[in-house]
Amino acid sequence: MKRARGFASDNNAGIHPQIMEALMVANRGHAIGYGDDDFTRKAEHHFKEMLGEDIDVYFVFNGTGANVLGINNLGSSFHSVICADTAHIQVDECGAPEKFTGMKLISILTHQGKLTLEGVQKHLHGFGFEHHSQPGVISITQPTELGTLYSVDEIKNLAQLAHSHQMYLHLDGARISNAAVALNLPVKAFTKDAGVDVVSFGGTKNGMMYGEAVVFMNPALATNFRYFRKQGMQLASKMRFIGTQFDAFFTNDLWLQNARHANQMAQLLYQKVMDIPGVKVTQPVQANGVFAIVPAHVIPLLQQEYFFYVWDESRNEVRWMCSFDTTAEDVEDFSAILRKLV
Repeated sequence: MKRARGFASDNNAGIHPQIMEALMVANRGHAIGYGDDDFTRKAEHHFKEMLGEDIDVYFVFNGTGANVLGINNLGSSFHSVICADTAHIQVDECGAPEKFTGMKLISILTHQGKLTLEGVQKHLHGFGFEHHSQPGVISITQPTELGTLYSVDEIKNLAQLAHSHQMYLHLDGARISNAAVALNLPVKAFTKDAGVDVVSFGGTKNGMMYGEAVVFMNPALATNFRYFRKQGMQLASKMRFIGTQFDAFFTNDLWLQNARHANQMAQLLYQKVMDIPGVKVTQPVQANGVFAIVPAHVIPLLQQEYFFYVWDESRNEVRWMCSFDTTAEDVEDFSAILRKLV
């Protein structure tokens, strides 16, 4: 019998009680639609406190919408976007970035899911040649899809490389809260101050019902974004229900508390499985995910008890994600069952 909580995805977790309470409060009475309400203004204020007054922030429904619309504002259909082979925009958005923006995605084989200067530089050619798509955007994910982290210097170097070629740097921050906790740094230090131009700022994977933010570090880059958001079907009429979630999310650092707990549970899980015979952890455990190779016969048996995904079927690599509501008891029980099955 499957347990109530699994290790498949932090998307599978519920809504944090404080955020649910905020939704109930916002549900009383009426509020002006499409973002002209006090709840949304409070959320915008939180972002400006975090990143500075000279930013623009727009709320959308989901991560794919945030990534696609953010990247769309950074170029034209003849541009290309350089990303990791594991990037969400490359693997898990059903071609939406290319369909909506018209830009070509150029994916690079990476180690631990991280772009490097050397890897990107190989694709910086053909500028001004009308037969080639023009390199326009570098997109990174923090933490990466493999749960690893870019250092501040690594991000700065990629930003400098992009800007030296009149390109932009986009950061997919679906789990940016987990990165902030793991790095023990303010978000501003590894985004705006590091030269990132646009951030897709996630909330759904960290205790919110739904809602992400597209943050432009330079408001000039947000020109006409409001119209593209509408065309992209990401303009919420009842925007207050996204705004109030972000307000609760940031109040008293709930976002950091949630992410810290998820990261701690991943570390605990790593400690519990690392010495199990036949189990090999494949990536550094730096955020809230554990990637491991396990014996093939164990996977379906373990999935009968706890839901999780196979990451790479060719080598029996699985992904175990921890969430804000994962408990130490969940981890203990899961690892005990795994040890018994092996």
